[in-house]
Amino acid sequence: MILGIESSCDETSAAVYHPQRGMLSNVIASQQVHERFGGVVPELASRAHHTHISHVVEQALSEAGITKRELSGIAVANGPGLMGALLVGMSFAKGLHMQLGIPLVGVNHLDAHIYANFIESTPEYPFVALIVSGGHTRLLLVRGFMDHELLGETRDDAAGEAFDKTGKLLGLPYPAGPVMDKLSQGKNPRFVNFPKSFLNEGYEFSFSGLKTAVLYHLQAVPEADRPAYIEANLGDLCAAISEAITTVLVTKTMRAVKDTGVSTVVLAGGVSANSMLRSKFILSRSPERSEGAAKELQIHIPRPIYCTDNGAMIAVTGSMMLEAGRSDGLELKAFATGS
Repeated sequence: MILGIESSCDETSAAVYHPQRGMLSNVIASQQVHERFGGVVPELASRAHHTHISHVVEQALSEAGITKRELSGIAVANGPGLMGALLVGMSFAKGLHMQLGIPLVGVNHLDAHIYANFIESTPEYPFVALIVSGGHTRLLLVRGFMDHELLGETRDDAAGEAFDKTGKLLGLPYPAGPVMDKLSQGKNPRFVNFPKSFLNEGYEFSFSGLKTAVLYHLQAVPEADRPAYIEANLGDLCAAISEAITTVLVTKTMRAVKDTGVSTVVLAGGVSANSMLRSKFILSRSPERSEGAAKELQIHIPRPIYCTDNGAMIAVTGSMMLEAGRSDGLELKAFATGS
């Protein structure tokens, strides 16, 4: 029985996982306090984690039908993320480690997003992994467990950040990504041809130019008419922005598939819950689109609940790490940035 604790940003989450029985619980407490600020406020996030974590862990154990004495290991996110937020989860995990005398392992938050795919399926190595979230956009070749080669990443804004920033220009609440996804359903993705940076070269990403393009597009409408224009075309604007972001993500990933010759793609991170992105990857499995793959392309995408930050991804990754003989102790440190 592995307890997973996640507190890297603004979600306080705990989950209990058993390799044979599967995910027994996954409790998530989302923080609403950041909405009025248009982004996550680190100090407020830390305070909210401190308030929620004990109750979240207790609920995760209760839903799993076990007591803490039945745990055999503890996994906790130790970075990257907000330092104060990470320290809340790590301090709680270390306290349990000392109390129960069971192994403790620190889990890289980004790695955990990848291995969230192993909760309900078993991707075949090697595979190309696309991590897309509010803070990261990375393309990796994963040869085996924890054997990763970085192929490319964003030079500026991450994909999720691009959704949130352009959504703010449209007057949408934070976080804007899920709202834009809903508004774009059934709308015209070609309403505006927004730029798709570096589309035809390499594995690097850049989304800051998209934000500028959306700003200029809106400024081209007379200021007095702008609110009415946005209101009348909001769904189409959201669809056009989504089209620009997801086209780049899919094109780069499929380029990596062709260049590496792998036959499996794994999506990870909060933006992988985006419906347009998911549908495009499902379409990419067709033979004419998967040219270069060693065999029929396999696409693995976690259920939306496992895409956003959650304790389940920490628990399953920690379980795999402990099985591989990895563990940490009280010397485990948090890190805010890096791989």
